[in-house]
Amino acid sequence: MNDQAIEKEIQDKGLTAPRITPADLQGNIVDCYYFTAEDGAKGALEQYTQLCGYHDCLRLLTFCVLVLKNGFTVTGESACASPENFDPEIGRKIARQNAEQKVWPLMGYALKQQLHEAAQEQPK
Repeated sequence: MNDQAIEKEIQDKGLTAPRITPADLQGNIVDCYYFTAEDGAKGALEQYTQLCGYHDCLRLLTFCVLVLKNGFTVTGESACASPENFDPEIGRKIARQNAEQKVWPLMGYALKQQLHEAAQEQPK
């Protein structure tokens, strides 16, 4: 079940308490960067690359870096086992999806903290 299907089920059931929605998550992302491990190796110091060597398989590992509104960064990765199946677009999609899955708990924690602080301010 994907995020959109879960969101639809939540809405269909009329669950209206504060929560993080897929739109909230997407709205918290201000920038996105993709690169492969090969890109990183090529950008490394030439001396380091000479010492450690270079492996063609680095082109099969895709990274996604999401920048959130507050400047925090989250990464996602996608590795392809068979070079014949490597597709850069698919690698980027999987890496982004994996990065987004790391944002959910961060935003959930922030919301829970806000709710906790609001409850502490309420007279008992």
